Amino acid sequence: MSFDTLGLAPEFLRAVADQGYTEPTPVQAEAIPLVLAGRDLMAGAQTGTGKTAAFVLPMLQNLGEPNGDPRTGRRPIRALVLAPTRELALQVEESVRVYGHHWGVRSAAIYGGVGFAPQVGALRRSPDVVVATPGRLLDHVGQRTIDLSAVEILVLDEADRMLDMGFIRDIRKVLALLPARRQNLLFSATFSEEIRSLASGFLHAPATVQVTPRNSAAPLVTQVAYPVDRERKRELLAHLIRTGEIDQALVFTRTKHGANRLAQQLEREGIAAVAIHGNKSQGQRVRALADFKTGRTPILVATEIAARGLDIAELPHVVNFELPMVASDYVHRIGRTGRAGSPGHAVSLVCVDEFKLLREIEVVLGAPIPQTVVPGFEPDRAIRPEPILRGGLGRGRPEPRVAASMGRSGGGGGGGGYAAPRRSSAPARRGGAPMRSGVGTARPGQGLGNGRPTQERSGEARPMDRRDATDQRGPDVQRGRPNPDAGRGRPAPEFARGRPQDAGRSRPEPGRGRPQDAGRGRPEPSRPGPRPGGHPVARPRVMPGERLSRGG
Repeated sequence: MSFDTLGLAPEFLRAVADQGYTEPTPVQAEAIPLVLAGRDLMAGAQTGTGKTAAFVLPMLQNLGEPNGDPRTGRRPIRALVLAPTRELALQVEESVRVYGHHWGVRSAAIYGGVGFAPQVGALRRSPDVVVATPGRLLDHVGQRTIDLSAVEILVLDEADRMLDMGFIRDIRKVLALLPARRQNLLFSATFSEEIRSLASGFLHAPATVQVTPRNSAAPLVTQVAYPVDRERKRELLAHLIRTGEIDQALVFTRTKHGANRLAQQLEREGIAAVAIHGNKSQGQRVRALADFKTGRTPILVATEIAARGLDIAELPHVVNFELPMVASDYVHRIGRTGRAGSPGHAVSLVCVDEFKLLREIEVVLGAPIPQTVVPGFEPDRAIRPEPILRGGLGRGRPEPRVAASMGRSGGGGGGGGYAAPRRSSAPARRGGAPMRSGVGTARPGQGLGNGRPTQERSGEARPMDRRDATDQRGPDVQRGRPNPDAGRGRPAPEFARGRPQDAGRSRPEPGRGRPQDAGRGRPEPSRPGPRPGGHPVARPRVMPGERLSRGG
């Protein structure tokens, strides 16, 4: 079968021939005639099977030749493509430009992580097709810089990933902004029940295309798993690169921090590597991808989400440095290789913590993944599996909380059950507003030292017994709850207002320090007053008129 039999216009056949394609892929052969017929479509195909061209080519032809307002020359937005990541949005928009080159189509890509103003300028140039990520698209809707009232065709690309990333609410908001009469196309590498539920809400009697079994790997991808100790994964990866078994590879980690760390470690060993993930700026991601495609940087370390939409021609290897927590994500990962008829290799480094994940992946694939032990990297069977935490492998147990004396608040000394105050190097203030602490407002009994409450004595601070802390601080502070009065302008107790003569008193003494009381012969009570720590302290007797004589 050739593209000539699919009903495409000569302009699009010429564009396809310019790219060197002569025969359509299975998903293109099935989807293009259905879309040209105006049907809604739900198509399932793996990444790398040509599904982008399967909707771009018939979508552009259905829009017809571009036309605009004869007076202003402005064109309405007639097609909208939603994609989960900026990389995929850029890839799809590039395909629109390439395949619509002979059709005179204008297009624009709208995505986050870059400036807003350049995108406003692109929208003012009246694109026929807009490819956007949901979040940034709604930003433009809120700023009234985009008009979606004339959209005729809606495409959801990688719909499963958009749902995984939590875009379902944004998608529903976008659907509410579009005209009721339109053609809807949904393309996804995998299908779940959530995808089918979403599709049933906006697709009208859709045709279904499923060219490959659900959640299956591409047939041209060779898969292998290397068992290895968790602490020797990086060493084994470097060994495979140096021996030439891996020359150019997209390496997957679970977290952004893990991607940065692995790239830096490989660089220190003399292996050119760069990380790409959501915390990188768009410029950094574009440069990293360009260096990888040209071979200047043979190793690209990426997270699952960042790698969505990366179209790298003839990528030979994909490495799962860490297996994904969701088995279906494995299909997306290895779909980066073995594309467009080229063979590919998927390598997984599996430690004892990940054998359960490996078994789940094999259940999804419906076939076992061959395992090979690399000589010199035999796994130690004495190592017990540990739970996989968010930070990655090799840290099965949570790190101990850092005490406040090390500069972090919230840690409790001695395994406390309350939130410790934040350490401060500033001296206690003698007047004005009470000092701030790690929990609400500073009160007597809250110290500034090693994460434990302190008692004050002669300008010093010593650790306070936790039973005293329980007595003085109250149940809310013991449980780490913020002080409800903090920052509300309520007056602090008198002993916190910095008057030295009232130190240690629970309330100010009547008549204290008033000139009209001078010489009245009222002796000051000699009983010891309570102090913040709960221990009595003896106060000196002040004879009548003594303060007046001192002041004179």
